[in-house]
Amino acid sequence: MMKPERLVVGVVMECQPLSSKWASFSWEARGVLASRVTAPGRRVLIEDESARQVLFDGCVIELHRDEAEGYYLNLNAPQPKVFVMWRMQGEEPQPHSVTVSYHEAARLLDAGEQVDAVAMPVGMAHWIAGFV
Repeated sequence: MMKPERLVVGVVMECQPLSSKWASFSWEARGVLASRVTAPGRRVLIEDESARQVLFDGCVIELHRDEAEGYYLNLNAPQPKVFVMWRMQGEEPQPHSVTVSYHEAARLLDAGEQVDAVAMPVGMAHWIAGFV
């Protein structure tokens, strides 16, 4: 059995204030970037009254042969995406998995998970195309 191809990434999560009687803020994945930081960690990038952005280091994208069709479909979409599955832990989100497979993202959504789609960096698209 072949080992999966791996890419370490950081996930940028953003908190926006809301004017709602049900919630005072909303979190959303805003981007991913290749990273050399392999240990899980977090760094606040921006914090002011209009938004808060936190970079979560040490997330991993793994490419598996049995997901190749899902990668292919994503790469051939008008705007390829990276899918971030995250959950709230207390007052802050925590990315749990990052995938570039349409099929895997759909399974996560079907299971009721929170999944945000963000733009795929061009370099990442080339890496995935080489695998597919």
